[in-house]
Order: sequence, then C-alpha cells, then structure tokens
Amino acid sequence: MDSFASSPLIRSADAAAMAEAARRLRAGQLVAVPTETVYGLAARADRAEAVAAIYRAKGRPDFNPLIVHVAGIAQAEVLAVLDERAHLLARHFWPGPLTMVLPLREGAGIAPAVTAGLPTIAVRMPAHPVMRAVLAQAGLPLAAPSANRSGGVSPTEAGHVARSLGDAAGMVLDGGACAKGLESTIVALRADGSWQLLRPGPITEGEIAALLGPSVAIIEAKVEAPGQLAGHYAPGKPVRLNADRAMPEEFLIGFGDISGDCTLSETGDLAEAAARLYACLHAGAAAPQPRIAIAPIGEQGIGAAINDRLRRAAA
Repeated sequence: MDSFASSPLIRSADAAAMAEAARRLRAGQLVAVPTETVYGLAARADRAEAVAAIYRAKGRPDFNPLIVHVAGIAQAEVLAVLDERAHLLARHFWPGPLTMVLPLREGAGIAPAVTAGLPTIAVRMPAHPVMRAVLAQAGLPLAAPSANRSGGVSPTEAGHVARSLGDAAGMVLDGGACAKGLESTIVALRADGSWQLLRPGPITEGEIAALLGPSVAIIEAKVEAPGQLAGHYAPGKPVRLNADRAMPEEFLIGFGDISGDCTLSETGDLAEAAARLYACLHAGAAAPQPRIAIAPIGEQGIGAAINDRLRRAAA
C-alpha cells in the first residue's frame, strides 16, 4: 500500500511534487490538482478501477459523467470526434475553462464509467500551469471532477479539498487559490449542427454564440455533463437568495453595496465575485449561523453562471 494512502498529503506544487503526482496517477491513484476553475480530483481515465476510486471518494451518482482533461488537441482527437465547430472553439478558448461534449470516438479506450454509458464524452484542455504540467508528465488523459463530496461546495483552495474529502483525497497539490473560481462552461455540439449550453461558466453564452450562432434551448433535461443536477454546490444549510440584509441567525454573503459577513466583491465586480463564490460558501458553511443569505447578483455576463450555482445551492 502507498505510504501516504492513509491520510491526505498536501504538497506545494513544485517540480518534485508534480512528478510525484504524475507517478501516482500512472499507478492508478487519485491526486487533487488545481485548475483555473476549481480543484479537480484526478485519475487516469482509461482504467475502470481508477475511475471507480473517484466515485467512491466523492460519493458521486454513477449516472453523472466526468470531464476528461487533455494536454492538447491531438489527445482530444484520440478520445472524441472534433468537427469544424469544435476546432473553432478550441482555437479561441483552449487552453481554458471550456468543456465540449462531443461524440465518443470508437476505440477511445476510456473507462465506461467516465461517460456514464453515453455515446458522448466531455473534454477540456485546462490552462492552469500545474494541471498542464501534471498532464504532460503523466502522459494520460485525466478524469477530474471537482475535488469535493458530490453535491457539496466546490473547492477553490487546497484546504477545501482536505476538509471535504479527508483521507480519500490521497495527495493534494497546493497551487494556491483558483483564479476563475467557477467550473468550466459546458457546451454540447449536436450532430445536426446545433449547440446547447449545458452549464454556464466563465466563458459566456454570448462569446460562444458569436462564433457558432444562437444556441438551442434544452427542452428535455438529461444529465450529460457535471453540474446539471438540481441540488448541487450545497453548503449543507438553508440558502436564501436575493437578500438585501441578513435576517436573525443568517450568515450574509454580500455583493456590491450590500456588505456581509463575507463579501463577494465590494465594487460589484462579477469576475471577483465568481472567484470568491465558493470561498464565501465554505465560510458560510463553517459559520455558527444556521442559515445563509446571499445578496442579489445581476445576470449579465458571468453573473448568469454565478446565479446558476446559487440557485442549485439553494435547491
């Protein structure tokens, strides 16, 4: 048994630690790795037992597929069928916080649990230098959902990972706080030439529509990608949205002119709010108050993604 398997090991993400992380991943073990969005719980995507370890650690429903992180376009092409639209999006947004749901390539060699039995696969090329270095050294595509218990608040710091997963985290590479703070935007490219937004994120629907044209509304919701379940990102306490002040026994998360026990952005900056969202939800979860209230946030730009997470947290 690995000597570190009995307790989470937080290591500063230096060259030696990244090399150790790559070794562990090649051996089929779990490693929590920072990305520009949130920390991911990574495992090699081609081994069923490694992927099963992710599901066990997270307590994740087996019908919820995983995002596969790749080092480059060539690796993505081995796993998925990329058409002209996919290459266009990749040129504009990869590496970065965009996940594409694409047809699974025959013979891709991905563990069936990664796709949850679907004929599609969710792929992303991350921008964070630590995750990119680990991908390069491991030489493998990595399945890496957020490194927290399923349905809970996503981790944007190494300490969040350790508190949520404990021993199950194995090794945590500490790369500091995540810059974006919200999970990647997920789009599905359909065979009929249409596309759909499955999860809003740092890259807005408008930015994608500028390249592909308008999206098609989702009529019948089905779980094709992470973060689509109604009750997700939950802090474990009742959450009240659009609050202009705190009621008795509420922890207030403020924004703009509404100050709180934790404030997303005093200046009303949506990018700052996105980066601080999960840190404030973690603070609210740990606070003595039994309930959480959150100030109103506009829907413009990345505000749509922030409100998507908040509505699911309150569900």
